[in-house]
Amino acid sequence: MKKGFSLPLWVAGASKSAVKSLFGLTFEKNEIIKLPNQNKFIKIEVHSAALINGKSQAIGISFAKSDLDLDITQNMEIWVIASLDKNSTKKINNTNSINIIAGYGVGVIASTSDICISNFAKELLYENLLEFVPEGLRLNIEIIFPNGKFLAERTSNKSFGIVEGLSIIGTSAETHSSASPEQLKIAKNNLKQIIKNDFKGKVVFVIGENGLNLAKSRNLKFPIIKVGNWIGPLLVDAAMNRVKTVIIFGYHGKLIKLAGGIFHTHNHLADGRIEILVYLAVKEQIPSAIIMHLSKSNSIEEALLILEEFSKSKAEKLWNTISKTIEKRSFEYVNRYVKTDMKIAAVIFDRQRIPRWFGDNGQEFISSFQSK
Repeated sequence: MKKGFSLPLWVAGASKSAVKSLFGLTFEKNEIIKLPNQNKFIKIEVHSAALINGKSQAIGISFAKSDLDLDITQNMEIWVIASLDKNSTKKINNTNSINIIAGYGVGVIASTSDICISNFAKELLYENLLEFVPEGLRLNIEIIFPNGKFLAERTSNKSFGIVEGLSIIGTSAETHSSASPEQLKIAKNNLKQIIKNDFKGKVVFVIGENGLNLAKSRNLKFPIIKVGNWIGPLLVDAAMNRVKTVIIFGYHGKLIKLAGGIFHTHNHLADGRIEILVYLAVKEQIPSAIIMHLSKSNSIEEALLILEEFSKSKAEKLWNTISKTIEKRSFEYVNRYVKTDMKIAAVIFDRQRIPRWFGDNGQEFISSFQSK
């Protein structure tokens, strides 16, 4: 399987090169990036670096190389502009010593205008740049994706409440295709390790990086596993390992597939989301005129807005029904392969990244998924 490095590594490489240029250090084609909380180093190729704006700033440029065929950030150009200003904060820490700025093409959270960046990506920058920051000064790191706004239109970022460009949400150094059998193997191994270590019987399954990032921000007391698009086989594996409860946590546009019996959720294998929504809307006796509009929607997000405009209460009822159906169909799917009473709970978040819909089993975990 092809394997490369995630977007945060290439951002860190360009950042370190820019900072070194700012301090007059020699440009190096490869930057050595230390992984946070690990004694591990990775060599990242950098395209160029130079002083700009009268030598008050420096720019570093790299090109992301995830080596995944379906990754839209593959070969994406990354600019990082580094500068210094006075740090008047009395209590110095990582956050106020390094100011990470969302430049052009980098996604921000619509509700707060904060840069959408994972803790891993931030820790990576702190780990590799703090040693360069002089006492009394603050390092500004402005990240720019020249093609980020265009590429973001091909993602579900807006559905997650992320606007203006691409988010930086990688949570590990290496990249793995969510549709690859290798991702299934990794997830199974992660589950095996969790079960060995004082396991309490409950585990959270998330599909992608957005779900993983959001789940971690909730400070859940349950272990979290990124299952990629292999949610069906991982549910079966959990049952075979006598897990008591699996909490499926994800975005409605992805998890609705489970309500239709689709348990490998990659779009290149199966979609059918609008068809599933229409079927369940018919069962909920939504008026035929509204159902006709739903059937012509270009996305689940668009369909949800149509429903909410018609009736917010009926939209909520339908999505709660979908959550319950996800739990029911998932339980039936697992029991095709292994007889089990493992509980499956559905917790679904909306376009504002707010956990909003819960199945019957998911109701038990409402407080766990609220913001801390």
